[in-house]
Amino acid sequence: MSVFASLVEQLADLLQPLFATTATAAAIVLFTMLVRLAIHPLSRASARGQKARTRIAPQLAELRAKHAKDPERLKKAVMELHAKEKVSPFAGCLPSLLQAPAFLLMYHLFSGDRMAGHTLFAAPLGDHWADALGNGGAFGPAGQVYLVLFAIVAAVAAFNYRRTKRQLAAQPLDTGLPATPGADTINKVMPLLSFATLITVAVVPLAAALYVVTSTTWTVFERAVLFREQRPTEALATQA
Repeated sequence: MSVFASLVEQLADLLQPLFATTATAAAIVLFTMLVRLAIHPLSRASARGQKARTRIAPQLAELRAKHAKDPERLKKAVMELHAKEKVSPFAGCLPSLLQAPAFLLMYHLFSGDRMAGHTLFAAPLGDHWADALGNGGAFGPAGQVYLVLFAIVAAVAAFNYRRTKRQLAAQPLDTGLPATPGADTINKVMPLLSFATLITVAVVPLAAALYVVTSTTWTVFERAVLFREQRPTEALATQA
């Protein structure tokens, strides 16, 4: 933890001539981007796995229809299809799980006492939105910083909401096995999770909120780029 904290402090020192009192905030944003860049290969692996699942989705649907009354035969057929196409039924899950430790480490770093005394314009990096509301209100100097962050998160969430709905429509949540109870509800709720970041930004310290906003924005646009080649496939699936 101290190693990462030292790196952020060194970045802040380097950025001091450009950003003055907001150098630490700029260092958090830059450091978060560097971390996301370092784990980008994992994101690419995850995208390849999800594309593979989408590619074989029509074949899985055919197997479900063919063996609807024989769950054991369906399970065997699905496993044979996965082996033939060299696709894991959990393709894309492991890379995402491997990213979690890095994200948790960054969150704890940016929500610690080490951020005390540093600011993003008029908002202390160690304070919360509640502190801003109690010191000038929502439109006060510190409150305005949060309003900008909320606006960024809302715009990114709206973009991700539309993209996730398209992706779920093209790629069912199941893997060819009997339908999971509540799958329709999950399809409806999952796109709305994009807006959960608004709550996170409101309750964590501002330094951690900067990390969350930067990482979330990176994730949305990274996935938009990684899945850009999938759009023609989605269009064909919709027409079918």
